Amino acid sequence: MTDQTEKNLYIAQNFTRQLIQKNISPEDVVSVHKNAVEKLFPRKMSEEQLAYDFLIEVMVHYGMAHREHQSLLQKQAEYEMEMKIATNIQKTLLKTDVPQLSSIDIGMISIPIRKMNGDYVHFLYNREDFLSVAVTDVVGKGVPAALCMSMVKYGLETLEYAYKDPSHVLEVINRVIEKSIDDSMFVSMFYGCLDVHKSIFSYASAGHEPALHYSAKHNKFFPLESTGLLLGVLPETKYSYNEIVLEENDIVIMMTDGVTEFRAHNEMDSREVISSLILENKHLSAQQMCNLLYKRVEEIQDFKLSDDFTVAIIKKIVFQSL
Repeated sequence: MTDQTEKNLYIAQNFTRQLIQKNISPEDVVSVHKNAVEKLFPRKMSEEQLAYDFLIEVMVHYGMAHREHQSLLQKQAEYEMEMKIATNIQKTLLKTDVPQLSSIDIGMISIPIRKMNGDYVHFLYNREDFLSVAVTDVVGKGVPAALCMSMVKYGLETLEYAYKDPSHVLEVINRVIEKSIDDSMFVSMFYGCLDVHKSIFSYASAGHEPALHYSAKHNKFFPLESTGLLLGVLPETKYSYNEIVLEENDIVIMMTDGVTEFRAHNEMDSREVISSLILENKHLSAQQMCNLLYKRVEEIQDFKLSDDFTVAIIKKIVFQSL
C-alpha cells in the first residue's frame, strides 16, 4: 500500500500460486488480508471493518459456488473421456455387416443422437438357408452400455445353430445380461429368424417395439406383437414366439422406439406415418426405404431427433424364372 512497484506485484502473484497449491479458500485469503491491514494500519481499519466483513461473507458463497463449478468441470471431463472410450468400443467390437442374399433384400440404418449409440442391430446368417436379425435397445450410458451391447453380440455369436429358435435366443441372452448389468440399465430386443427356403419368419420380443409386417397379398400392415419381459430383469424368464409366412413382395420393418415416438407431435400416429411411407415406396429397395423413413422422421421432429433412430427392413424379392 506504501510502495506500489512491479516487484511487489510479482511477489503477490507468487503468493497467490502458493495459496492455490495449499487449497486456501477465497474467504480465507480476504481474512488474511484483513488481519494484515488491521495490524499495519489500525486507524484505517476502523473505517473499513464493515466493508471487509461484507467481502468475507461474499467470498464464502463465491468460494462454494466456485468449488462446485470446478467439480462439475472435472466430472464433465471424466464423462467425456468415458464416452470416448465407449464410442471406441462400439466402433471396434460392434460393427454390423448387412448380409447379401439372392432372395431377400435387406436394409438397415442406425443413427445415434449423441456419440454413443444405445441401439444395436446384429445379423446372423447361414449361407442361403437362414437369416436372423436382432434389434436391441439399451437404456443406459457410457462404457456400461457399450459393454452390455458387446455382451449381447458375444451371446448371439456363440449360439451357433440355436439361433433359429427365437425363444431360446432371448432366454440365453437374458441370462447373460442378468448376471452382468446393474439395476439402472434396461435392455429390450426384437429377434426374428427367417427360414429362407420355407419363407417362415419366426419372431419373439423382450419388451421391444413391435415390428410391422406388410402383406403384399392383402395390401395391409399387421403388427408383429409378441410380449416378453425386458432382458436382464429375471434370470429364468421364458419367452414365446410366433410365426408368419412371407410371400413375394412382403416386407418386415423392425425398429426401436426412437422411430415411433414423435415426442413433440403427440397428435400424430407414428405407425400410420411409417405404414403410409412404406406403402408409397414399397417398390424401392429395403435400404432406400430405411433412408426415406429416417428423413421423414427427421422432418417431423424439425431435424432434432429425441432418441437414437434404428430400423432394419427385410423384403422378400419376387422370384423371376429364367
